Amino acid sequence: MDYSSTYRLAQDIRESEEYKTYHELKDSVMGDETTAALIKEYRKLQMTIQMAAVSGQAADTEDMQRFSGISTLLFSKQEVSNFLLAEMRLQQMMADIFKIVTEAADVDISIPGLEG
Repeated sequence: MDYSSTYRLAQDIRESEEYKTYHELKDSVMGDETTAALIKEYRKLQMTIQMAAVSGQAADTEDMQRFSGISTLLFSKQEVSNFLLAEMRLQQMMADIFKIVTEAADVDISIPGLEG
């Protein structure tokens, strides 16, 4: 297989508005140690809550409260809010690309219990 189209896709990703916006904001936002620590905790709690949901369990009340508080704090800062939204847009773009590629390869990547 010739990987030249893969390298062109990688270049297209790096040239995309989603990628550029995310990385511009990331450098600025993650440069603040307090904000970076809060984002790390936000992501950790988000993953914990999502894993509980996937396994069919209720998320821990304390985790939910901490996640809600940290979310409110982070999204109240415009630059941080813009960064997190840019991150979501980049992740969506990457998910779309992954879906197209896996469909082309006729590969089933569904997670049991999450099929829609």
